[in-house]
Amino acid sequence: MTVHFIGAGPGAPDLITLRGRDLIAACPVCLYAGSLIPAALLTHCPPNARIVDTAPLSLVRIIDECVRATAEGRDVARLHSGDLSVWSAMGEQLRRLDSLGIPFTVTPGVPAFSAAAAALAQELTLPGVSQSLVLTRTDGRASAMPERETLAAFAATGATIAIHLSVHVLRRVVDELTPHYGPDCPVAIVYRASWPDQRAIRGTLRTIVPLFDAAPVERTAIILAGPVLGASGFRESALYDPEYRRRFRPDRGRPEDQ
Repeated sequence: MTVHFIGAGPGAPDLITLRGRDLIAACPVCLYAGSLIPAALLTHCPPNARIVDTAPLSLVRIIDECVRATAEGRDVARLHSGDLSVWSAMGEQLRRLDSLGIPFTVTPGVPAFSAAAAALAQELTLPGVSQSLVLTRTDGRASAMPERETLAAFAATGATIAIHLSVHVLRRVVDELTPHYGPDCPVAIVYRASWPDQRAIRGTLRTIVPLFDAAPVERTAIILAGPVLGASGFRESALYDPEYRRRFRPDRGRPEDQ
């Protein structure tokens, strides 16, 4: 029997992969983070499935549910919000399952930062402006940040930055970013990206705090900052330039030999 870890996407129930949906439908046991997973996704579970909200459970109890299902000969769909590659606490679960000899698979999901960018209709990398995206967060009760991974260090690169789990310390974020990006650098806060109550606040490092204070949101929000958010005069990519030679574009009617 297998435990299938599935990235359930950022919120909208149709932002799940076909593979993820089909795995949910095939598993008689479903473990899901009830505080973050939309209930509509559970409609994909088979009839009479055992559905367990893991929000109030400890790691030991979650693993116990997997062990129980395995002993009963039943596969498990383990749903996490967004994508499993960042801040999912999947690693510790995989380590325990591996030590118990319980097989698992991992199916990626749409990450929250992608949904936030879509909500803004924004590309996060633009030619001549920024070609890098930093995904980071600030210290939290569950996880401390390594000493070298500071907002200031990332901001010094000038890259676009997506700061998760940090809207409750917005003033601190602004203070650390401003010396590197400047007070007029564009910023956006996207609350519950892709959910029905999605909301976006746009401003600059100079204005975002009062804008936020006028319409505060809860912790389920991402802060995006960087010059790309306000760029309009950027050069066009060479990718679609007719003079740009690449392998899959015909050249004067003949396949290119590069």
